[in-house]
Amino acid sequence: MTPRLLVAGVGNIFLADDAFGPEVIRALAHRPLPPEVRVHDYGIRGLDLAYDLLDGYDTAVLVDTARRGHTPGTLCLIEAEAPDGTVVPEAHGMDPAKVLALAAHLGEEPLPRVLVLACEPELLPAGDEDLLPGLSAPVREAVAPAVDALHALVRTLLADPAAPAPPLGRPMESGPPRPAALPGTAAG
Repeated sequence: MTPRLLVAGVGNIFLADDAFGPEVIRALAHRPLPPEVRVHDYGIRGLDLAYDLLDGYDTAVLVDTARRGHTPGTLCLIEAEAPDGTVVPEAHGMDPAKVLALAAHLGEEPLPRVLVLACEPELLPAGDEDLLPGLSAPVREAVAPAVDALHALVRTLLADPAAPAPPLGRPMESGPPRPAALPGTAAG
């Protein structure tokens, strides 16, 4: 069966809470998603993710951290907007907006719908700080709820890839994204 949906963990396991995406993918090994879903830990390999976004998926769900101004460990679901040409594509690195721009630049077909299941980080190294392996306590506690959220989200998206994303059990957040977030709206 050809996967119709991609769940992609992104982040650097050596940079504290940036390891959220890979940790959620690791936790999914104990609660697998249906066979119509391809689950993959991309880590910091943005070029690999860009090419995989061109493989004909209906939807892609990126699992990552994003500063949205919430309490650390808060989960948000962000609907990413299609690249508009203002973000410069980058082949090295894992800035999701730049990865989407690269995929749009590489492909002739439209990109799949992209959602981001994001966790508010508590600790992200800035600049040239030392490596900080390990998640902070609130982000570590968000891993299991993220797995639950993915199971609910995948069930909805497999039934209808264009369906509105289900709320994550928290009040809706809408309006323009905060500076560190991807373009789009969020339910948090």
